[in-house]
Amino acid sequence: MLTWKNIIDFAVNGNPKPDRRVEKSDAEWKSQLTPEQYRITRQKGTERPHSGELCTAYEAGKYNCICCDTPLFDSTIKFSSGTGWPSFTQPIEKNAIKYEKDSSLGMVRVEVMCNTCDAHLGHVFPDGPEPSGLRYCVNSESLTLQKERVDGR
Repeated sequence: MLTWKNIIDFAVNGNPKPDRRVEKSDAEWKSQLTPEQYRITRQKGTERPHSGELCTAYEAGKYNCICCDTPLFDSTIKFSSGTGWPSFTQPIEKNAIKYEKDSSLGMVRVEVMCNTCDAHLGHVFPDGPEPSGLRYCVNSESLTLQKERVDGR
């Protein structure tokens, strides 16, 4: 289980190696994504709070990167944080997420990105529920929900 100490260590000393890399030109990303998805994932934008359709979705399944379809979060670790964005306590795999120090907006935060394609997802904070204490605050537009079928797949 990742802790805030692990997150800071990754942001300062380097991230775990991803299983694969996906790199595309700006034109390729623009042709694949909606304008809002592009603004958020490729230009580090943020959607308005409580506006994303995945904010209140709690169906069983995996939350994948909208850009490269890498599984990032599982529905079993999603929780209602009241912040207006989908919130998770852990990534699906230790190396699924990339962490970088973000000093924009006059504050210091830790940005979270897809470690496979560098898509901006949101930020992680040390104010989540136990046992990890982490809150991954993620834009709905950066995710797609791959719902679990009735037979468990």
